[in-house]
Amino acid sequence: MKIPEDLLYTKDHEWLRIEGDTAFIGVTDFAQSELGDVVFIEVETVGEVLEQEEALGTIEAVKTVSDVFMPVAGEVLEFNELVKDTPDLVNKDPYGDGWIVKIKITEPAQLSELMNAENYKAQTGH
Repeated sequence: MKIPEDLLYTKDHEWLRIEGDTAFIGVTDFAQSELGDVVFIEVETVGEVLEQEEALGTIEAVKTVSDVFMPVAGEVLEFNELVKDTPDLVNKDPYGDGWIVKIKITEPAQLSELMNAENYKAQTGH
């Protein structure tokens, strides 16, 4: 199971890759393996400012539907067209082409509440 060192993680198994005042958000390798085959991703929050832990969209897999939550407060700038058209990228490349949204971070202090890779490994037991 991959847990890249350069990302931040949430207790709900989202990851965050920071690039200046923006960030990419996706679900972790652990989350996608628990979900199973992803068949549909819905994000209707582009252009909205959401609070930390607010649902930004949903992931539908063969066996379940799960919310995706905001790791930090921010404005949803973009929904990844690749996963919209090819949702199984979340299974195949969760940390690369399988990212879900790009946000503008509005509360950078909240980043300190997220886990680093070592803490996330401890939480998942991997």
